[in-house]
Amino acid sequence: MDKTAANQMWGGRFSAGPDAIMEAINASISFDKRLAPQDIAGSRAHAAMLAATGIITPGDAAEIDRGLSQVLAEIEAGEFTFSTALEDIHMNVEARLREIIGAPAGRLHTARSRNDQVALDFRLWVREQCDAAIGGLEALMRAFLAQAEAGAEWVMPGFTHLQTAQPVTWGHHMLAYVEMFARDRSRFIDARARMNECPLGAAALAGTSFPIDRHMTAAALGFDRPTANSLDTTADRDFALEFLGAASICAMHLSRFAEELVIWSSAQFRFIRMSDRFSTGSSIMPQKRNPDAAELLRAKLGRILGATVALFTVMKGLPLTYSKDMQEDKEQVFDAADNLLLGLAAMEGMVSDLTANRAALEAAASSGFSTATDLADWLVRELNLPFRDAHHVTGSLVKLAEDKGCDLPDLSLDEMQKIHGEITQAVYSVLGVQNSVASRTSYGGTAPDNVRAQIARWKEVLG
Repeated sequence: MDKTAANQMWGGRFSAGPDAIMEAINASISFDKRLAPQDIAGSRAHAAMLAATGIITPGDAAEIDRGLSQVLAEIEAGEFTFSTALEDIHMNVEARLREIIGAPAGRLHTARSRNDQVALDFRLWVREQCDAAIGGLEALMRAFLAQAEAGAEWVMPGFTHLQTAQPVTWGHHMLAYVEMFARDRSRFIDARARMNECPLGAAALAGTSFPIDRHMTAAALGFDRPTANSLDTTADRDFALEFLGAASICAMHLSRFAEELVIWSSAQFRFIRMSDRFSTGSSIMPQKRNPDAAELLRAKLGRILGATVALFTVMKGLPLTYSKDMQEDKEQVFDAADNLLLGLAAMEGMVSDLTANRAALEAAASSGFSTATDLADWLVRELNLPFRDAHHVTGSLVKLAEDKGCDLPDLSLDEMQKIHGEITQAVYSVLGVQNSVASRTSYGGTAPDNVRAQIARWKEVLG
């Protein structure tokens, strides 16, 4: 396309087209072509509304709709030629539409601007990513629920500072991630509800003098209502920032469990075995099973959080309304969404496939004086000691066990009574890890019955 033809999109204002450098920095078609389905859907709704309000003829609207259907078919078939000279997806579609249907194509842009057009396209795309993230999260939650159900009463160590703290159940640990990802799900649901207002009709920034029906286009495109302020509409990218914020928190949760998978699958822990689908070998060490998928998932947060920071930085100093800086929004969001959805699918596969080593979990749960708190609680309950005194007595018993190289249940009653004379044989009932977890019946606690009740609740929530 020559410079004169390229210049037509700007009207008669400029006497020369952009040179190669300006074209390269200005064009967005290399990435915003992903918005083609949304752009065409918005144009079809806009043309139908223009005809319904008498702004264009039904015949022109029908031609526009026919032409746009052909353009979409060409794009989906990989037969469409995108031009950087035409800058963006909007002008590429419109130029091809003119080739197909001629003059009626020029009426499509009546009562709209590329400013509200891109705001619409991008919002439609981000809304779809929210839906996809919600679906991915629900699948992942179901995978965690299956693991929780299988090991509702399996005992494992609960950690603080990555040191054994108290026994918990495998099911309870799995349900902790169900809760995390449920919050992520709710954030995407909330963000989707807030962004579900239609920008189309705000035009460049001030609305339009044509008698358009914004409620018609909003309904046609699945929005709850049109946006209420044209200035805010063209300036707004909160919907993208909210998506990125929710994605960043979700990716952080993925990274936390990925870290546990890396630790748990190590030879030092042996808590789990990752499936061959999500493990790799070493080029030199034949014994290695590397949790590469989990390690890569840990790293995805960097990209997603980086995209969030980048878009906040783009938006933070922009006066109302539209500035070309906002063209830098899409690549960040596209990359973050792609990596989040990939991460959710990969984690769902890893959780579904992993095998927990029940024996290793229980052995670890029994180490590190994990029932010390149960002992202190027993001293309070049975001997009426103040908790601080019970804490001191328990600490003395732990030190004795350490010196002897044994665990608390291995101390004799005589040895315990030398620390506190009122301790009875009944103390041993709380020193087993199974008894410990069974006793944690407070709401939200780790007792197997609690775990099963929460599993049932979440199954009902997810349907």
